[in-house]
Amino acid sequence: MKQLPPEYYTLLEELQAVDFVLVELTLYLDTHPNDYEAIQQFNHCSQQRRKLAKVFESKFGPLLQFGHSYSNYPWDWKDVPWPWQV
Repeated sequence: MKQLPPEYYTLLEELQAVDFVLVELTLYLDTHPNDYEAIQQFNHCSQQRRKLAKVFESKFGPLLQFGHSYSNYPWDWKDVPWPWQV
């Protein structure tokens, strides 16, 4: 398997942490839809995730399929490893 730089793992871990917070906030907001501070935190984390994903994808390739992530030229979806393979 291709050797990856430490930054790959650092960025991936940051993405996973933000994703965890977003899932937990989503579950909380499902039962507390009027919690303004939680909504602000959700929106902040969502924006943070988009920024992290953009940095990650610009350096290491796409994270998501179905049009959520772009491909470089040449087509780079075949490149490994995928985030869940590390």
